[in-house]
Amino acid sequence: MSTDAPAPDRAIVLIHGFWVTPRSWEDWIAHYEAKGYTVLAPAYPGFEVEVEALNGDPSPIEALTIDAIVERMSEVVQELDVPPIIMGHSAGGVFTQLLLDRGLGACGVAINSAPTEGVPVIPLSQIKATFPVLKNPANRHKAVGFTHEQWQYAFTNGFPEDESRRLYERYHVPASGSIFWESAFATITPGHQGSYVDYRNADRAPLLFISGADDHLMPPSIQRSNAGKYKAEGTVTEVVEYPGPHLLPSWPGWEVVADHALEWAEAHVAR
Repeated sequence: MSTDAPAPDRAIVLIHGFWVTPRSWEDWIAHYEAKGYTVLAPAYPGFEVEVEALNGDPSPIEALTIDAIVERMSEVVQELDVPPIIMGHSAGGVFTQLLLDRGLGACGVAINSAPTEGVPVIPLSQIKATFPVLKNPANRHKAVGFTHEQWQYAFTNGFPEDESRRLYERYHVPASGSIFWESAFATITPGHQGSYVDYRNADRAPLLFISGADDHLMPPSIQRSNAGKYKAEGTVTEVVEYPGPHLLPSWPGWEVVADHALEWAEAHVAR
């Protein structure tokens, strides 16, 4: 008699953030697939090419919009027979929250998430990390990349120099200046912006925030503030913190974080 466990019927959808592509999930994809899960890591529109191609021609990044990203991710989720577990890193954490707010997904995990609209916390380390984008208003119309030094401060502080550079060369692409400017000023801009969610949505699926204690780009105070915005009675919103920088999915011991995210999701999944 076979002792193999049946394959899980619920897929995992992994949403990448800015300055990277779905390639940044490669370790997590293999890790979850080894557990029998179907894992999808959809690209933003225009990001279907490799990192090297986007660095060579960043025009798809310049054309990107929040609405286009959400539409693409919504299509991926809605094509599945069973509502998936959605996990997002950095800006992907925002898109995870936007999808949950629209009634998509059975559970969400936002890792080192950027804030949704209405989160006022702006730590000094975040100002320094995002200064390469925000220092020049002309960047609103450009795809803006990091130098390795800037990447190391924002993404890989704590990594050895050689590993930080390897990750930079393997994962880094420019980010959309227009989306970043819109998101940065969403809280003070009149009317609802692209990162708006209804914090009182009582039908929202359970949501876990995972923070990297040493994250310069999106420090834990941002996730705690974001989580505290959710007010709907009966919904589940939790925050947990692990050691590590912004690129937590690649930090030594990332398997512990990945396993906790999955175990929490499976325990809280909306069935």
